[in-house]
Amino acid sequence: MNKSGRTASPLLGMIYASLFGAMTAVGAFIMIPLPLVPITLQNFFLALAAALLGGPLGALSQIVYVALGLIGLPVFAGGKAGLGVLLGPTGGYLLGFIAGAWIIGILAGMKERPGIVWLSFTMILGHLVIYGIGTAQLAFVAKLSPAQALAVGVFPFIPGDIVKILAASLIVLKVRNYIQR
Repeated sequence: MNKSGRTASPLLGMIYASLFGAMTAVGAFIMIPLPLVPITLQNFFLALAAALLGGPLGALSQIVYVALGLIGLPVFAGGKAGLGVLLGPTGGYLLGFIAGAWIIGILAGMKERPGIVWLSFTMILGHLVIYGIGTAQLAFVAKLSPAQALAVGVFPFIPGDIVKILAASLIVLKVRNYIQR
């Protein structure tokens, strides 16, 4: 990464995206099971990837992660894999990871030296995108009303996501400060 926090070469960028895709996979194994959608650290690593790498490479890191699961590696929450997961109740969240990472990365890169408020704001917006896509698919596949889908697919995760967003924002600031020295 260069002083702006972005990668210096396309090859290095793809390596970083792949590493963050792998870290997102590791985050899937750190979980607290809930009835339909477990709490994991996937979105923590997603937020780090997006804010550090930018929109295109942040999204690429999540494409790598989803592709690993689609080819059969058990990298989704609960050690699951395959197209069935992507088409199931939680698949929208996985697709939302790609869009959410893009949003976070684009917005985080809009300021030369973003502070914790701006970084947290971008991550909140990215999470809203993830929630929106995930909740829509959850409601459709599980045949839930929008209120029911929000009750099981969003509300239980808000406190933990706030903590993960703050932690990711602080880490991004520390990494960027270190790089800029």
